Amino acid sequence: MNHLTYRGFTSRIDFDERDSILVGRVLGLPETVRISFHGAAVADLVADFHKAIDFYLQECAESGREPIKPASGKLMLRIPPEVHGAALAAAQAAGASLNQWAAKALAEAAHASRHVGV
Repeated sequence: MNHLTYRGFTSRIDFDERDSILVGRVLGLPETVRISFHGAAVADLVADFHKAIDFYLQECAESGREPIKPASGKLMLRIPPEVHGAALAAAQAAGASLNQWAAKALAEAAHASRHVGV
C-alpha cells in the first residue's frame, strides 16, 4: 500500500525507520496546507488519515472558508507543437476529442504510476 484515498483526498504512505511507524501526507495541496498523519499499524494509519481529513473539512466549515481540493478538474499544459499535433492525430484516430483522449491517457498513466511506487 503506497496510497490511501478518502473523501476525494489522496495521500502517500511511507515507513519512518527511525520511529518504526507508517506516515502519510495528503498530496496535491499547496505548501500552505499540510495534512499529515501516522500510525503504528495499518488500521491506526487509516483511522488517523480519516480523522485528519474530517478535522480539516470541519475546520473549514466552521470558519466559513472553502476547503482547498487537490484538483479542480482543469489542466493547462504547455507542450511542444509536435507533441500536440501527434496527440491530436491520435485522438482523432481513436474517434475521441483531444480532451477525452488526454483524460484517458493521463488516467492510465496515473494508475500505472501507483503500481510502481511513483
